[in-house]
Amino acid sequence: MSSLQRPMAAPAQTPPGSLSAEQAKVVLAEVIKAFGSPENAQRMEEARDNACNDMGKMLQFLLPVATQIQQDVIKAYGFSNDGEGVLKFARLIKSYESQDPEIANMSGKLKAMFLPPMTLPPHGAGAGGVAAS
Repeated sequence: MSSLQRPMAAPAQTPPGSLSAEQAKVVLAEVIKAFGSPENAQRMEEARDNACNDMGKMLQFLLPVATQIQQDVIKAYGFSNDGEGVLKFARLIKSYESQDPEIANMSGKLKAMFLPPMTLPPHGAGAGGVAAS
């Protein structure tokens, strides 16, 4: 039983861990700000140094630190204080990206803080390198 199910600016049926687009912007801004704090910036820098631009090591060192920083912020908004809470938050933000350019921009900024830049081919590109025989 949770007493966290109180409606804010969202509809009454909104469960804990669900946010309106405006609430999502506020939380996203807080998460981005948390990454910029001196303590967290140092933790991320140390994790980056340990990872040495190796994708496997990024997952091993950087992702857990990034997850913890996000958990520390989002738990105050009804998300569980674990990796699942961070995934739920990420899915919620992703659902708003197409509707709100500001959220899309902030989300990109957040991802850039802990994901290495990658160049991937566009999804659904018809130009595959395999020829039919």
